[in-house]
This record gives sequence, structure tokens and C-alpha cells, in this order.
Amino acid sequence: MNDDYAARIAQQAVWLLIASGEIAGVLVLLEEDDHLLLDNVAVDPRHQGKGIGRALIDFAEQEARRRGHAEIRLYTHQAMHENIVLYPRLGYEETGRGEQAGFQRVFFRKILR
Repeated sequence: MNDDYAARIAQQAVWLLIASGEIAGVLVLLEEDDHLLLDNVAVDPRHQGKGIGRALIDFAEQEARRRGHAEIRLYTHQAMHENIVLYPRLGYEETGRGEQAGFQRVFFRKILR
């Protein structure tokens, strides 16, 4: 939420999904030494329920494979109960919980095959 998106765009870490001529979704991927971090995935509320979030996550996993990573990681806020239930259904395993950058987070990873 407080991320410097100008810097992320300069790093070529941001992808946009355009639908009906407008930004419907945003994805931020950060390269790490041993994995790709899905730092942010967001869907405009007007476009929710159309599979855009799932498409962005699928793209992130494909991008991780393309870059040669065997693992993708992500985190969500502990209050985001829907995400905490969703990610395991998508094959992610919870790896821990704790405070990071002042937020209570739940950490996940997925081994890519």
C-alpha cells in the first residue's frame, strides 16, 4: 500500500491486466536469489469475480518458471481470511506467520513442478 510504484515500474516489476480499456488488475513480482516473490496482486473491485486474480497468479507462476525458479512465495495480511483460505487451494503451503514491515503477515510458498 505504501510501495513506490514508480520505482517498481522502473525495475520492470509491475504488470497490468487491461480489460475494456481500463486497468483491471495489477501484479508486482520481485526477483529474489532462490525464488520469485509475488509481492502484490490486486483486482479493481469492478472486475472482481471474473477470474482476473487467478489469471494474474497463474501468470506469476509461469513467469517464475520462465525465470528458472522452482519456487514462488507470497504473503498476505492475517486479516485477509479469504486469501488465507484461497492460497492453499491453489497449491500454496503456509510457511509461517509474523510481523514484517509493521504488518501481521501469513507467508506462503509453492513449489513449481
